[in-house]
Amino acid sequence: MFPRMIRSSPPVLAALGMSLLLAVSGAAAQSAGEVEFSRGVGFAQTPGQTPRTLGQGLPLREGDRLTTSDGASAIIKLGDGTRMTVRPNSEIVLQQYKFRENAPDNTMFMQLVRGGFRAVTGLISKNSPHAARVQTNTATIGIRGTDFDARLCTRDCGAESARVTAAARPNAIQASAKIVSALGDVNAVDSAGQRRRLVDGGSIYPGDLVETGSGTRAVLAFRDDTRITLGSTTRFRVDNFVYDDKNAGEGRFLVSVLKGSVRALTGLIAKANNRNVGFSTATATIGIRGTGLDINCTGACAGEAGGADSGLTLWTWLGSIVVTPSGQTALQVLQAGQGLFISPSGILPISSQPVIEGPRPDGVTVPPKLFSSDVVSDAEEGLFVFVRDGHIEIATAGEVLHLGKGEAGFAGPGGDTKRPGSIPKFIDFDSLPMPTSRNPLLVSVLSESGIKPNNQCK
Repeated sequence: MFPRMIRSSPPVLAALGMSLLLAVSGAAAQSAGEVEFSRGVGFAQTPGQTPRTLGQGLPLREGDRLTTSDGASAIIKLGDGTRMTVRPNSEIVLQQYKFRENAPDNTMFMQLVRGGFRAVTGLISKNSPHAARVQTNTATIGIRGTDFDARLCTRDCGAESARVTAAARPNAIQASAKIVSALGDVNAVDSAGQRRRLVDGGSIYPGDLVETGSGTRAVLAFRDDTRITLGSTTRFRVDNFVYDDKNAGEGRFLVSVLKGSVRALTGLIAKANNRNVGFSTATATIGIRGTGLDINCTGACAGEAGGADSGLTLWTWLGSIVVTPSGQTALQVLQAGQGLFISPSGILPISSQPVIEGPRPDGVTVPPKLFSSDVVSDAEEGLFVFVRDGHIEIATAGEVLHLGKGEAGFAGPGGDTKRPGSIPKFIDFDSLPMPTSRNPLLVSVLSESGIKPNNQCK
């Protein structure tokens, strides 16, 4: 006897199909990371599935929506090493997350719906400067390999700042210069030997050695409005840069051209006190008199073997320079339209301008907000970002603001971007544990008791 066939009703079949679909979609979701620490009530929810309570070891998937309630927080670690502390009353969506070691198409795209986070990013943003982004209803945060905080503020931020009795710190720009434009592979090596990729808006600090690759060019703008064009295969070091716009005469601008080509237009320091401005090479020292000049350093000047046509070539196209060849005390003054070629064979005057890479810097337009400062109240509504290290780009529909180490920025609901004159106190005195904290529970408990651990980093 054959068993009877059981007919399921259409609603039952539909429910069964939906369950299978959700199970398949959940299984197909890319693994993104896990929860390292949680406190209070929070959830992770994959689309179409039941919310999961945030707890240590909870796996996170691409597409998960993370929410924390009042007083709750969580620290998550993603597969590329990115760590984030999710703030109380926050909502973040891991919209896209794809990571395989050394893969060319790694990506991280998140949505910050409300609240905020503290983040130390990992390999995705370090290996590709355009692969990691955070979208908000105000602006898009472009992450360039960074340690930073982001906060969507309503009325809560101003109230937090009002409870801080200490004075706000100035939002000072620490960078000597920033990249106006970079074509190709441009890197900086700091005084500790750490290398980082530079893209448009990237910061350059005292002691940094800037290197361009083959077929690469870069234009730099310094805070005193000095502008530098670097040609390909160039090595250029910022030895000393000190500048206060209220006292430019006490500034210092000392750089070295180690190899390659440089086109320079000196700025406010040279105008106020040209004795404090100088370009050094292995072959000669160049003093400035308010100047536009070209430098090409090859062969012996670059510490390399070279033919008869290699050495140090100088050409002045604005103002004048004073040249002191190495091992000599005699000065040679070059006026605009004059040049000099220095090689192991001797010193020769040049009467026609040599061909050199890149645009003259006096024809380069510097973005208006590269070093700007504005008055922004901590009580304003919008997106606040503070960069502890690295480079962040804040982009709205009509404006872009680049932030370097130690800088805070703001994007308002109307699409305006600003660099506040002071670091917001609700960020500077934030007691929420850093994502790299060794004991986040202890930090949380102490902060609630009004005690700040001595080793807590801002």
